[in-house]
Amino acid sequence: MADFEIPGSLRYTLEDEWARVEDDRVTIGVTDYAQNQLGDVVFVELPSVGKRIVKGEPFGVIESVKAVADLYAPLTGEVVEANGELGGQPELVNADCYGDGWMLVVLVEDTQELDELLDADAYAAHIEERSE
Repeated sequence: MADFEIPGSLRYTLEDEWARVEDDRVTIGVTDYAQNQLGDVVFVELPSVGKRIVKGEPFGVIESVKAVADLYAPLTGEVVEANGELGGQPELVNADCYGDGWMLVVLVEDTQELDELLDADAYAAHIEERSE
C-alpha cells in the first residue's frame, strides 16, 4: 500500500473526509488518500455560508479527470466559511489537502458527533482494509 499522509491531530470519516476541531468550529476537507484516488481535481462545488449540512449527507461535489464524487458531511452544523479559492484553483486539493485545499468551516451543533469520527490509526486501518 502506498503511504498516505494521515495527521494524528485530525479526525476522519469512512468516506475520506477529515475534520480539524477548534472548539465548536470544525474545518473540513478530503484526505490525502481521497485526493490521490481521485487524481487531478478540476472542480469543487461547496455549499454557501449560512447553509446547514447534516452528518452523513452530501454537502458538495468534487470532480477530477477520473471521477465525480459526492462530499459527505462528517458533522451537522452551519457553514460559517467556504474556501472560495477552490473555485478558481481546485488543484489546491491535490497540492495541499490538509492546508490550502480545505473546504468548509462549520459551527457544530452537537459536539458528541465528534466522538463518532475515526482517529488516525482507525482511518489508516480502514484504508488498508479497502486496498486488500
